[in-house]
Amino acid sequence: MKPLNYAILKYFTKVDEACADDVINALKGEYGSFKALNKKAVITALMTAEANGLIEETRFELDENKELKVYYHAHAEGAATINKYIKD
Repeated sequence: MKPLNYAILKYFTKVDEACADDVINALKGEYGSFKALNKKAVITALMTAEANGLIEETRFELDENKELKVYYHAHAEGAATINKYIKD
């Protein structure tokens, strides 16, 4: 099993775009017992990955609870870097 942050990054190489809720739903089967698999921690991980140039923001919207959902995707260079250092 990969570290959670690695799994989060690797997830973005397999989808067109995703938000924190999408990441949590996708990873909860394998990482559901991890305390760090919560919205605040995942958002922090996504913002860190964006600041490091691995993913970029694609869009944002308000959900039914008027909570901001930010979507990201791994651009070609970011995905290549992720795949170079994190193997399947």
